[in-house]
Amino acid sequence: MSSPALPTFGFSTTAEEVSDALAGELAGKNVLVTGTSVGGLGYETARAIAKHAGLVVITGHNAERLQLSVEAIRKAVPGAKVQAQVLDLSSLASVRKAAEEINKDVTPLHVIVHNAADTSSVYAVTVDGHERQMAVAHFSPFLLTKLIFPKLLASASDSWVPRVVLVSSKASSMGPGIDLSLPSLNNPAPDSPQVKNLFLRYHEAKSANVLFALELAKRGVGKIRAYSLHPGTIYTNGLKKDAAIPAMQSMGVLKEDGQPNPEFTTWKTIEQGAATTVVAAFDPRLNDKSGAYLVDCVEANDQRTDICSDSANAEKLWKLTEEVLGEEFVL
Repeated sequence: MSSPALPTFGFSTTAEEVSDALAGELAGKNVLVTGTSVGGLGYETARAIAKHAGLVVITGHNAERLQLSVEAIRKAVPGAKVQAQVLDLSSLASVRKAAEEINKDVTPLHVIVHNAADTSSVYAVTVDGHERQMAVAHFSPFLLTKLIFPKLLASASDSWVPRVVLVSSKASSMGPGIDLSLPSLNNPAPDSPQVKNLFLRYHEAKSANVLFALELAKRGVGKIRAYSLHPGTIYTNGLKKDAAIPAMQSMGVLKEDGQPNPEFTTWKTIEQGAATTVVAAFDPRLNDKSGAYLVDCVEANDQRTDICSDSANAEKLWKLTEEVLGEEFVL
């Protein structure tokens, strides 16, 4: 008997609609989602997945806020199996500690969703000496994936290849591209364009997400599938921060009153914004498209910049990241 045809997902599809449509794919799956504060994309992703999945592990750097997310998901989805894991992506020591705790559990992980990002719009250097936006969006997710990679491999079966999802942004195409030189990647000079214009650094960090997915897909062929995506333009907490508002107003993203500018783009709700992440994590129609970039729930490699489509750039970023972290990631 053939399986029923899956619905077409698009701009207006919500994460819960995707979860319901792919309930059979989600059943029994264990998923880790980073950056899951209530009201954000990661939270909505975790909530929608928890409706049908076996276990959802959510992470955040603040234990109290993380527990609020756990309670909110359990209230929204009675019976959901949700587990909290404290993880501060601005600290490599915290990443290592979290990975150690995750690895103690014998439960395999079927999917990792790297959703967290630094949206403070304030230049900062981490305790490890790395510029914070790149640390949170790329260095730490790279290290976490490496450290818990055996947990992913343990979920593989004849019917399932583990997935890693990188939540990038259209911002990856809104700039000159990522500077793949070691000093700039790690910590740009104080007088560099990336420090003077922190949106440019966000652009680089989101470009790194796309390149990481591309190289992970290539190196992990047969073992793992990887995808990056643009969730849409959404009025999240990151756009409401005082430090971010002036830059967003200057670009026309926000109006003078700080509210979303409908003339800039067609905005998505948070529920719509999380849909593409759930698609990337579970849609079987992507099985032969590892490395793809998704927009509005479908493959959109044509919207990926030339820089972010270049396999040589992806390989270079991988090697530079290994150099920054001081260790190799061999699949």
